[in-house]
Amino acid sequence: MSTRTLIRGGLVVTAADEVHADVLIEDGRVVALAAHGSDVAAGWTADRTIDATDRYVLPGGVDAHTHMELPFGGTFASDTFETGTRAAAWGGTTTIVDFAVQSVGHSLREGLDAWYAKADGNCAIDYAFHMILSDVNEHTLKEMDRLVQEGITSFKLFMAYPGVFYSDDGRILRAMQRSADNGGLIMMHAENGIAIDVLVEQALARGETDPRYHGEVRKALLEAEATHRAIQLSRVAGAPLYVVHVSAEEAVAEIAAARDKGLPVFGETCPQYLFLSTDNLAEPDFEGAKYVCSTPLRPKEHQAALWRGLRTNDLQVVSTDHCPFCFVGQKDLGRGDFSKIPNGLPGVENRMDLLHQAVVDGHISRRRWIEIACATPARMFGLYPQKGTIAPGSDADIVIYDPHARQTISAATHHMNVDYSAYEGKTVTGQVETVLSRGEPVIDQRKFTGRAGHGAFTPRSTCQYLN
Repeated sequence: MSTRTLIRGGLVVTAADEVHADVLIEDGRVVALAAHGSDVAAGWTADRTIDATDRYVLPGGVDAHTHMELPFGGTFASDTFETGTRAAAWGGTTTIVDFAVQSVGHSLREGLDAWYAKADGNCAIDYAFHMILSDVNEHTLKEMDRLVQEGITSFKLFMAYPGVFYSDDGRILRAMQRSADNGGLIMMHAENGIAIDVLVEQALARGETDPRYHGEVRKALLEAEATHRAIQLSRVAGAPLYVVHVSAEEAVAEIAAARDKGLPVFGETCPQYLFLSTDNLAEPDFEGAKYVCSTPLRPKEHQAALWRGLRTNDLQVVSTDHCPFCFVGQKDLGRGDFSKIPNGLPGVENRMDLLHQAVVDGHISRRRWIEIACATPARMFGLYPQKGTIAPGSDADIVIYDPHARQTISAATHHMNVDYSAYEGKTVTGQVETVLSRGEPVIDQRKFTGRAGHGAFTPRSTCQYLN
């Protein structure tokens, strides 16, 4: 039996438009929009009506970079697919794209199947997967083709973490050449890991063990150098490139220069680089460990370049790189040796609110907020217009957002399975009120009404910027 939901009286904000409109939903999809108060909208009836007066009606957020249950440094990211997707829903995100991991010596299929098993039946919102390539060889290159056909259309490579995820330039070139043929998108962690390891060793030998040295050894120039190298390799291969978690002004400049040449090079940044800095890494009594992630936090002066890149479209996406580790029992593995601190921050619940604060502060427009958080990640990773917009035929992934509510971010009230907040005590304007996932209320008037297992695996087409 079909169910109809009607959202009345809100300001519908998409990447393309802002309009006072009513939205009609049937069987999990948007079927129509009409101007509020029009004869068309007045004639609509529904089983459930949501009053969105004085609220924004937004597409659900698409977080294209999360790491639920990721093994790292002898431990695991503290959010499971169940806790992490529930927290995402609380923050207005209705789709995540997580990273399945291939282990060295194993096939891509083994890694992907392990991630299917982790997520299946446990997610509150829809999900998709990228594939981490840790071992590029003839067999895994052929597997890339098969995964693209299966809807796993993006592959992450690492220029960092020698001995774990690292690929040398030859392997990177081979993977890029393969993606040029099969339509996949290469995602790059661009840091010169070989040089960084030398600097880590030298810092520890000098007794520089505190968390702040994590940022000092992972130098901005080594992010820029790796970004430049990745761009040149992609040009040789004739392949598009998506650079993840861009944190430094110099790396933004490399991406901007490539885009000025008309190259298919894209960049992502994350809230931590826009709102946090090396000041956090330097917090005393090992508190700085909470902010250890890679690429690392940079001095505050880099933030202006990141905001500018988002405004000029040299950076296209804001994802979270959500990879939480508890301060007690996980981050403290690195007491006395910053290189042993698990790398990653919690953030999947905070992204939409922090970016709305950026609207309030004048960094970006409302439509740009939706573009970088919803529409472009959906397009970049082959989910649009099923996800990322509000239009007839789209999935009814919709957020009713109160732009005037004030909230203070805190571990005491967040829903991520981690014992601290990276944004503890920060007051922001705007709050999620109600969230629909394929028409089903997951958050209803600030109450969780969803369930594990509602979220469905969503196969993706290839990058929609390349067609």
